[in-house]
Amino acid sequence: MSPGLTMTRRIAQLAVGLFLYGIGIALMVRAQIGIAPWDVLTQGIQLHTGIPFGVIVIATSVVVLLLWIPLRQKPGIGTIANAVLVGVWADVGLAWFAPAPDLFWSIVMLAAGLVTIGLATGMYIGARFGPGPRDGLMTGLHRVTGWPIWVVRTGIEVVVLIVGWLLGGNVGVGTLAFALLIGPLAGFFMPLLLVPAATPRASADTATGAVQ
Repeated sequence: MSPGLTMTRRIAQLAVGLFLYGIGIALMVRAQIGIAPWDVLTQGIQLHTGIPFGVIVIATSVVVLLLWIPLRQKPGIGTIANAVLVGVWADVGLAWFAPAPDLFWSIVMLAAGLVTIGLATGMYIGARFGPGPRDGLMTGLHRVTGWPIWVVRTGIEVVVLIVGWLLGGNVGVGTLAFALLIGPLAGFFMPLLLVPAATPRASADTATGAVQ
């Protein structure tokens, strides 16, 4: 694939991935049987402030990015796009989908949301434009503290979950399902959607105008 086509694919994959991530969040919220830890916090804040869900997602992302500064983490284009667009698309999804009318539809919407978020994660990470704000916080703390990545991630999400739950966010079976399944789902999609990096030979050929 030529460098131009590769870049086009990366940009398109990032854009679609962030769109799907927001839609996946909305599906889980509308399922009403438990949401991801960071979304529990968002929902809890929304209950006390009345601020739209997506706006809180964006504001939280900005706060998390500020925490990157002492960790000396450097955001990529994808990081900034993630911070802005996921919240926008989450609000769009919440406007599209009505709350699940019964348990059957709750389960369907939860499953659809989980798969959508897993696919979206593979797409935006595979585009190689930088990690999301929360992923970068996790890897930055891992680098600075030396703690295992699973310890850092679990610690962050437990704190966020508890605060969100105390604020009234929806903790339930969906929260547990997210914790158990999002890793395997993202792990399945990421290898399939990883955009290959340009090889040194390809870069040299491009620079000299060589034709294969």
